[in-house]
Amino acid sequence: MLDCLAVGLGGFIGSVGRYLCGKIPVKNPGNFPVQTFFINIIGAFVIGCVVALAAKHASLTPRQVLFLKTGICGGFTTFSTFSLETGDLLRAGNVTTAILYVTLSVVLGVAAVFLAQYIFR
Repeated sequence: MLDCLAVGLGGFIGSVGRYLCGKIPVKNPGNFPVQTFFINIIGAFVIGCVVALAAKHASLTPRQVLFLKTGICGGFTTFSTFSLETGDLLRAGNVTTAILYVTLSVVLGVAAVFLAQYIFR
């Protein structure tokens, strides 16, 4: 039950953080979903940091890792929104932007995880 509370509290923090980041006014060139893109890249970097630090420092308990990784990062990142926006771009005929969005999100998201793990090892 405490694990569920840790995930729920982390999810609350991550979700509110995601909401607030989405409120930052940004120009979206060519309808590219800039906020969601950066939220996902930042979230990928943070989850990479959490995993690397947890492996390096035994002082983080499994519950703390759950709070950070599943709770905060899970609440903060927005794969469902990413998927919806990609579908919206495709339905609107913005195929090139959709392909660019998916490619950059996946490649840079994975790279951000590796970079964070490299930095914090």
